[in-house]
Amino acid sequence: MPQRYFIRLSYDGTPFHGWQIQPNAKSIQQSLNEVLSTITRHEIYVVGCGRTDTGVHARKFYAHFESDRLTSLGDITFHANCMLPKEIAIQSIFEVDGETHARFSATLRTYEYLINTEKDPFAVNRSYEYREPLDMDAMNVACRNLMEYEDFTSFSKLHTDTETNLCNVTKAEWIRTEIGLKFEISANRFLRNMVRAIVGTMIEVGRGKLTLEDFRKIIEAQDRSTAGFSAPAHGLYLIDIGYPEGLLKHE
Repeated sequence: MPQRYFIRLSYDGTPFHGWQIQPNAKSIQQSLNEVLSTITRHEIYVVGCGRTDTGVHARKFYAHFESDRLTSLGDITFHANCMLPKEIAIQSIFEVDGETHARFSATLRTYEYLINTEKDPFAVNRSYEYREPLDMDAMNVACRNLMEYEDFTSFSKLHTDTETNLCNVTKAEWIRTEIGLKFEISANRFLRNMVRAIVGTMIEVGRGKLTLEDFRKIIEAQDRSTAGFSAPAHGLYLIDIGYPEGLLKHE
């Protein structure tokens, strides 16, 4: 019976059309499938912990695949990194129980969104340049409001195949950085485009274009057309995935 393996990786999403395989488009999933299939000499199909959109980055991402028992996982990791595009790096490949699933076993996901408030050539495609003053105190009050709700339809991409728009947000916070602002948010799950829509709407709060009461009404409306713009993809990073304790014991 094939053994299940987890991959821990990171990637710069700039040159890719997201994680998921798409016809006639370069994706992270397709790159991994091709390289691992070449190394193992049989077809490999990797399953990701989520589906990041075009241009979105990941500091920590997990995926799993199945294969007959492999030897020297360190060598496979080394050769895979030599063959993969420079924007994808594998940190480790390790065995897991056959029931452990990269996506469905995950219990927590954390994203960050970076805004630089001055022109910075080193932040191109890494952060959203936004120079207007923002009221971070008001934006952090809006963060606390997020944790009072479960239905985030107003921040979801339309016409998705999700069965529910309920999410349990456990952390949401804006922090000042050396180059601007950072938004960090954790939840058990996220909807398509959810973080970018929240960031765009909170920018409107920070500009004073929306009141905190407006922000609440947007959430309660459960209607994407009431919310603000979607912040650009290149400022968004998946930074952590949480699993039950001991599940990744061989990492």
